[in-house]
Amino acid sequence: MPSSCRIVVLGLWLVALLLLPGCNAVNPLCGSARPLPILNSISPATMVFSQVPPSFVLTATGSHFVSSSVVVFNGATLATVVISSSEMTVNIASSMIPAPGSFKVFVQTPAGNSGDLGCSSGGTSSSQVLTVN
Repeated sequence: MPSSCRIVVLGLWLVALLLLPGCNAVNPLCGSARPLPILNSISPATMVFSQVPPSFVLTATGSHFVSSSVVVFNGATLATVVISSSEMTVNIASSMIPAPGSFKVFVQTPAGNSGDLGCSSGGTSSSQVLTVN
C-alpha cells in the first residue's frame, strides 16, 4: 500500500479509510478512476526518411492502457487500437513526417468519473521519440 494511504481501525468492527491522493487501490469511491498510462517504448524508434513507406504501424508498449487510451503523435491524437493493457498500435501516414526530425509520441487516457473524491484518474504518459534521419 502506498505510504500516503492509511487504514484506521475504530473499535472492533469499524474500519475507516483515510482518503488521500494516491489511495485509489484502497479507496472504494474510486471505482471509475482510470490508471495513469506508462509508455516504455515504441517500435519503430528510428527510421530513414528516404525509406518511410506511405503508411506504417507504430507499436506502443507499456502498461495501464485501457480501451479509451489513445496515442498522440507529434501533437495529433490518432485512431488507436488497444491490443492489451500493455500494447497499442496506430497507423502513421507518411504525410505526418514531412522531413527528417524527432517526433514526440505519448499515450493519453481520459479521466474517469471520479469527481472530487481525492482520486487521480487518467492522464498523460511520459514521451518517447521517433527519430527520422
